[in-house]
Amino acid sequence: MEYVLTMTFLTSGGLKSTLSINGVKPSLSKDMINALMDTIVAKNVFITKSGELVKKESAQVTERKITKFEVA
Repeated sequence: MEYVLTMTFLTSGGLKSTLSINGVKPSLSKDMINALMDTIVAKNVFITKSGELVKKESAQVTERKITKFEVA
């Protein structure tokens, strides 16, 4: 199984922007995700077309099951 953390932020332009991280641990807690999102906003390292990330909107962890087929 693969887990993906998807975080949605509000930008200074008032729009939503989403950041996804593949391969996260399934044991991520709400506190860990909140701390990560707070750091992303505080450090201001991402800029989008609609401006800087200024506020947390939502987050979710998605479980993906990948089945690979060999097709020669």
